[in-house]
Amino acid sequence: MIRRLAAAVSAAMVGACLAAPVAAAGGWATVGLSSVPDGTRAGEAWIVDLTILQHGLTPLEGIHPSLTIMSAGGEATRTFRAVATEKPGVYRARVVFPSAGNWRYVVDDDFSARHPFGPVQIGPRGKASVPTVAAAVVTPEADGGDDGGPWATALGAALTAGLIAAAGVVVLRRRRPGGGPKQAEG
Repeated sequence: MIRRLAAAVSAAMVGACLAAPVAAAGGWATVGLSSVPDGTRAGEAWIVDLTILQHGLTPLEGIHPSLTIMSAGGEATRTFRAVATEKPGVYRARVVFPSAGNWRYVVDDDFSARHPFGPVQIGPRGKASVPTVAAAVVTPEADGGDDGGPWATALGAALTAGLIAAAGVVVLRRRRPGGGPKQAEG
């Protein structure tokens, strides 16, 4: 009976350790932007292409990403849907900041995460400005992500399985008379 229980606990631990990396393997993406809104003025459109790649390599198709802007004080929030372009994994959003000031923006990749970007200064309405063109790639390490990515999930599952196995061993030892393995008589 005890050997069967020990074998079951061991099998559960091995299964959890093997399943955790597989479960975590498909769940992250990177987001690249064709430009940033620096230099954009209130009321003018910022047209931005979002390049969304699973594991930073494979273009993701069939998703519905969005870009949300938030004023510095949090009193104004607007979300803009991005639409697929002809290029696989590239989605275009037309974003309009309603007022001048400091704004933050976040891309929801509609696959695994929300990717926050740093604050930007939006100018007052008026004379058009030349937008700054830059490429920004957000990775799980760079986006300030809260979840730690797939490796944190795998590590957490492995640690949990280890704790369960250790608890099983403690229970088995306490049930056995003498609290430990039997010694051979000699």
